[in-house]
Amino acid sequence: MISPELAHVLLPVIVGISILLMLIRPHDIPEVYWVGGGALLLVVLRLVPLKLAGKAVAEGSDVYLFLIGMMLLSALANEYGVFEWVSSAAVRGANGSSARLFTLVYGIGALTTIFMSNDATAVVLTPAILTAVRKAKVEPLPHLFACALIANAASFVLPISNPANLVVFHQGMPPLGQWLLSFGLPSTFSIATTYVVMRLIFRNDLQGQIEEEVKPEPLKTDGKVVLGGLGGVIAVLLTASAFNKDLGLPTCLAALTVTAVVSIKAKNNPLKLAKEISWGTLALVAGLFVMVDAIESLNALQYTSAALHWAEKLVPAAGALGVGFVVGIANNVVNNLPLGLIAGGTLQAAHVKGLLANAVLIGVDLGPNLSVTGSLATILWLMALRKEKIEVSFWKFLKVGAIVMPAALLVSIGGAILMHTVFKTN
Repeated sequence: MISPELAHVLLPVIVGISILLMLIRPHDIPEVYWVGGGALLLVVLRLVPLKLAGKAVAEGSDVYLFLIGMMLLSALANEYGVFEWVSSAAVRGANGSSARLFTLVYGIGALTTIFMSNDATAVVLTPAILTAVRKAKVEPLPHLFACALIANAASFVLPISNPANLVVFHQGMPPLGQWLLSFGLPSTFSIATTYVVMRLIFRNDLQGQIEEEVKPEPLKTDGKVVLGGLGGVIAVLLTASAFNKDLGLPTCLAALTVTAVVSIKAKNNPLKLAKEISWGTLALVAGLFVMVDAIESLNALQYTSAALHWAEKLVPAAGALGVGFVVGIANNVVNNLPLGLIAGGTLQAAHVKGLLANAVLIGVDLGPNLSVTGSLATILWLMALRKEKIEVSFWKFLKVGAIVMPAALLVSIGGAILMHTVFKTN
């Protein structure tokens, strides 16, 4: 039996090493094995009681259902050519201008992120955009970076735009009206600032013309049904959010309904779409829930709660900027999923709401644009590029992120401060 004193040392060490290994992925072993192995080790060593581990896993049910639904919708859109149709339309709509193509790709990425979550932009839209720009024979990197950065920059427009939103506010998600009042202006500033700064960074690459004409990719009838189904799902989720209901179950049920309708019409076996769901990602999230609950059991959140209470005593603008930047940078040290869980637990434990809570959420969502380790969406984007034999190093991403992220975060939190001052949002 491990003594309480030793447990207080071992537990954070195991959690810290597991998250570090998740980020660096030695020997390309998937992240889920490092986190899952760490969580299992905590249970085996009885550092975390089995009952507590089970409770922690159960706490993430809304997040798992949301992820399953969004992954299924992304798989449907990919299977029936929706993303190929959109990306080829973007190339043709650019009328030979690389700069105009960049704007169209950025806009498509924003819409995909807002309504289908940032993971869909990173995993499904990125390969489709890459295929289209290769056919057009233009420099792909600016357009690929557009997919990566808009996946985080637009991820707090709506509650459904990022699974991390459910993680941070999983026990106190604001209704849709309050969400838009709090984050409508900050997210608009985030999207606009990220675009402007990226245009400046890639201005030389975007001066060229598109020499190669890309043939149109017509959207078949089944693809149109999928597109209509996506519209229906979005309507369901916005309605659920407006009535302050959990989003996981409606997302999953709506996605299953659309899948059934499309599969019956197309006479396809829907089970093959289950292979497109990243079950490892769900296990990864479950393992992180266990680890964060384990940290909470040591009363470690008293330190983060104390830091938030200290920030509350500052001038509101200074407190919000300080908290937002600390959280934003910390994402890139531990990744935004575990940080989002810790942030959510801290907000709940400290009973902090209003401007500081909004700054935490903005930091969790936008901070990952600094480096490739910041968010799961960016890691998935990097993996999608590696499959296509394109390497974006940590330093290459950081050179862009170190300019884009601080500018967007500063302006976004400024927008949050303005909204809080004018409307006194809580």
